Amino acid sequence: MTEPYYHDDHVTLLLGDALDVLRTLPDGAVDCIVTSPPYYGLRDYGTPGQYGLEPTPAEYVERLRAVFAEARRVLADDGTLWLNVGDSYYSGKGAPVGVDRRQRARRWGAVRPLDRAGMGVPRKSLLMVPARVALALQDDWWTLRSEIIWRRPDAAPEPTARDRPARTTERIYLLTRGPRYGYERSDTAATDVWTMSPDRGRESGGHVAPFPIELPLRCIKAGCKPGGIVLDPFSGSGTTGAAARQLGRQYVGIDLNADYHDLARNRFAQGILDLDGIA
Repeated sequence: MTEPYYHDDHVTLLLGDALDVLRTLPDGAVDCIVTSPPYYGLRDYGTPGQYGLEPTPAEYVERLRAVFAEARRVLADDGTLWLNVGDSYYSGKGAPVGVDRRQRARRWGAVRPLDRAGMGVPRKSLLMVPARVALALQDDWWTLRSEIIWRRPDAAPEPTARDRPARTTERIYLLTRGPRYGYERSDTAATDVWTMSPDRGRESGGHVAPFPIELPLRCIKAGCKPGGIVLDPFSGSGTTGAAARQLGRQYVGIDLNADYHDLARNRFAQGILDLDGIA
């Protein structure tokens, strides 16, 4: 196993690329995976090797497919994967100019993949990234059990959405290793439309793209046995870890950015996790 960046009675944080770190974990080590990878082309987190800035959606999808192939090995036979993936629009408008050029250069250092010409779809197209990822995982022999609509009633407005409906939903996919797996149905997770307002950063310590803690709480309650181990290979500020800890599960979080692990560990109590417990 990779040397922990931080650990306590309930939490282990591992620093590094998700794929590389997953390769160091043993088979069947975790009972549930709840995660939200960086969305394609929307943010520059300022970390070398980050996910989401691949030249094309196909390369992004392939990179995630490889990560979750390794995650499938690490997941117990009766485990569940809950995957939140957002979508992107292709602009194809080329390099920015004027004030926007200076602002974009500070944020991206280059033209965003979404702005480059030649992506192979018409400009202003919705790229259908969540569906592409879900189908790629299904082709990789994940069992795709459910597509959940996350309805965000207080979603931030989209200032550029003047010729289409503004987006207020995202997708959460429930995937498993096979037809038999652990699942505890509850009233809150009984339908496939979950209405939850996005986290504005108060609980997440300032992470730029947090999801509400209610989301991993529902997933873990439904898809992780009591006392089990929850994994998030894109841990960020540790929202999944906070939910796991609240529900009495252990947590393993992987992130490429040490700053986000520092945000996360401020949310967790002190103590030591027995690392042999996930071997």
